[in-house]
Amino acid sequence: MYHPFLVSDILFTSWYVFKKNFITIMAFSIISYFVLIALELIIGLLISPDEFSGATAIGFLIIFIQAYTTLGLYKLIFTLIDSEYYEFAFKQVLPGFKMLFSYLVVGFVMAFVIANFAILLKYMERYPTAHDVIKGIGFTVALYLFLRIMFFITFIVDDQSGPFESLKQSFRMTKGFILKMLIILLLILLLVAVPAEMSAYYGFLSFLLAFTYPFASIILSVAYRKLVYSHQDVDDDLAETK
Repeated sequence: MYHPFLVSDILFTSWYVFKKNFITIMAFSIISYFVLIALELIIGLLISPDEFSGATAIGFLIIFIQAYTTLGLYKLIFTLIDSEYYEFAFKQVLPGFKMLFSYLVVGFVMAFVIANFAILLKYMERYPTAHDVIKGIGFTVALYLFLRIMFFITFIVDDQSGPFESLKQSFRMTKGFILKMLIILLLILLLVAVPAEMSAYYGFLSFLLAFTYPFASIILSVAYRKLVYSHQDVDDDLAETK
């Protein structure tokens, strides 16, 4: 392979992409944040959250908006990486309908599986030993599967893959890289989960997510591209950005 799949290389390149495009990425992140807050307020005023139908409508609208901004961020990251030497138009970073549909389908499938497993655990609470065994097995299986499918969103954005196609592509691509996938996942959790947890106790720290979340997304995007190049055994264009 021209460029082996190295975590240190991923971090180095990710930092370069983040630093070089800092203003563009932060502008998108901050604008998306305020747009999301504003829309949530507007939706809350127009639709009564006290009614079941109103709460359901608000929930779906928020999910839709969050999905759109998340996909937009990844689309922006790939556009910035690919536009290293040329200009790009704003419309290039707008997610398409197929992209949004694929992302939501995967999200709802995951939510369905998690919800049903939670129901199973609740039912098994009457059998403590079996409950603990099932919980342990479920956590192990869930972690393994997530490590194998963690690139589904990058395939949806970068390859225009369908929902189940993206899952299969990620599963195939991560074969033999479980340990490195675990390291990447831990890095992403460190960048996202820790600031989020801290902001729950110290609200003013929530601004950290405006920096750490985009950087975590860049890490996943760069790792995806480098893994693709590694599998194709071709020259790694991202290496030229150093």
